[in-house]
Amino acid sequence: MSGARTDSERVELANTALYEAVERGDTAAMDRLWLNVPGTEVSCVHPGWPVLRGRSEVLRSYALIMASTDYIQFFLTDVEVSVAGDTAMVTCTENILSGAPAENEGELGPLVGQLVVATNVFRRAGDEWKVWSHHGSPVLAGRDEEDEDDSAEPTA
Repeated sequence: MSGARTDSERVELANTALYEAVERGDTAAMDRLWLNVPGTEVSCVHPGWPVLRGRSEVLRSYALIMASTDYIQFFLTDVEVSVAGDTAMVTCTENILSGAPAENEGELGPLVGQLVVATNVFRRAGDEWKVWSHHGSPVLAGRDEEDEDDSAEPTA
């Protein structure tokens, strides 16, 4: 994470590294990125999942996601970084593009898009920022249009 001068820049780089590790399916990088301080529990909420607590459960969840996903790419938007002492928070929108299951073995399935709003909390560990908690919630896109259609009078 060289080149970053401020804590906010370092946190943003650590946040980007988290998503890049998932894209690469890099479990070793995930292990390095998450906080590993005795007596401090990490947590994670993937969209639609219950709260996962503890490093082993969190890292296992990412390993399962990465092993069962043929392709995933994150485009982060609305990124906001806030630093208070040795704790930092990043909020962002994860614009996710992933490969759905393929019809034929050896092929990539159709690409599927999804929006997730995320909060990532970091703690300073020495001179590095480590992920302490991740929480992702799905965005129900297109909901307003459906509601308007449902309230329309039926036509004959």
